[in-house]
Amino acid sequence: MLETLISSKMRIKLLLKFFLNSNATSYLRGLEAEFGDSTNAIRVELNRFEKAGMLSTFIQGNKKYFRANTKHPLYSDTHNLLMKYIGFDQIIDTVIDKIGDLKKVYVIGAFAKGLDDNVIELIFVGHINEDYLSQLILKTKNHIHREIIFSVFEEDVPKEMKDYCENSALLLWES
Repeated sequence: MLETLISSKMRIKLLLKFFLNSNATSYLRGLEAEFGDSTNAIRVELNRFEKAGMLSTFIQGNKKYFRANTKHPLYSDTHNLLMKYIGFDQIIDTVIDKIGDLKKVYVIGAFAKGLDDNVIELIFVGHINEDYLSQLILKTKNHIHREIIFSVFEEDVPKEMKDYCENSALLLWES
């Protein structure tokens, strides 16, 4: 659907990279390695987003880093559109209503890094009905046409995963 509205594949990649997770930062050569595309195509789109004020920049060493400008008037709308495009909104809304005592939902993997993927990896924290969750996940997978992998932790993520979740995961929902 998003490809119909936005014809530039690079623009979609950059939107996903920076507007799904507002903490995501990167520089031109890093994006080249991550996306496997030419620096010229990436640079053109980065310059457009920067000129429009949707990306802010900072210099670290000899590299110019980019990140989403969360103060831009369209940031929230863009973020919400991308959440709907991926299907996160449907997953969360469906699950939260009847799942039990849900505390947090994280997305990990490619989407947490702002990369599009056919697999959505989720972590649920709380005392929840896992059979019901499995049924919902199956229905949602068929609806959004993406594979969904999930883990459930009752209290909180294990200590060895806590740093990962705080630094690399995207917190989607918290009670």
